[in-house]
Amino acid sequence: MKKSVKYLIGIVVVIVVVVAGYFSFGHKSTKEEKTITVGTVAPTQKDEQIWKVVKKEAKDKYGLTIKMKEFSDWNQPNKAVANGELDVNSFQTLDFLNQYNKAHDNSLTSVGKTFIAPLRLYSKKVKKVADIKDGATIAISNDAANEARGLRLLQSAGLIKLASNDPLVTTKDIAENPKNLKIKEVDGSQTARALSSVDASVINGGFAASGNVSLKDSLYREKLDKKAEPYINVLAVAKKKKNTQAYKDLAKAYQTAAVKKEVQKQYGQLIIPGWDLDLK
Repeated sequence: MKKSVKYLIGIVVVIVVVVAGYFSFGHKSTKEEKTITVGTVAPTQKDEQIWKVVKKEAKDKYGLTIKMKEFSDWNQPNKAVANGELDVNSFQTLDFLNQYNKAHDNSLTSVGKTFIAPLRLYSKKVKKVADIKDGATIAISNDAANEARGLRLLQSAGLIKLASNDPLVTTKDIAENPKNLKIKEVDGSQTARALSSVDASVINGGFAASGNVSLKDSLYREKLDKKAEPYINVLAVAKKKKNTQAYKDLAKAYQTAAVKKEVQKQYGQLIIPGWDLDLK
């Protein structure tokens, strides 16, 4: 065989190896970066409709494919992101995330705001806060972050006074309780169901919507000022991967006019887009 032929064959072999390597490694890696999995907790049909719009925005504007994974409780999604089983989760407020980080080596961070579900005090027995009777039972969420938030709502409504400004106040921090209210702590997902068996219940917008709680039964709403900023929901990722472009693109896809319109369509006043909220 002539040397020139051997030389050409050698060049062809090298090209084949390089191309095969590209498609086996480089090309595959690029594809994986453009597909991310997002974890949510017990999403409603309304949530699914919102994510349908997010997916379209992500695909059309950033070539990003979003896959969803559902969880049944709030204990798993952060663990799944921290250990790499999940790329992003979308279920928690910034306050909830901060409390998780304090207990778990500061391993997660936010890459973007989504919405805020203002807490409201609801009742089927009275029409205004002043009518709540002495000794009445009020249900609030029992997880640390939302218990503290619920107690601050009751304080803002003038029903109790707290002795501490600690981020995680509990019922033990109630300094004044002039109506001798009984605070019943329940799982957050049960605050809407509890409404039928208590005098009043503190329920966030998401659970109010899924529990078909009417705004007509609302006595008081959480103030949307600077103090409410920690209660905006966020997209959480592993801190070491916070600069991943696909995650940044997901946040941009969520924070669009189309998604804002869909949030308002699905939830009305119960859930409010939080990325451009003017908190004064």
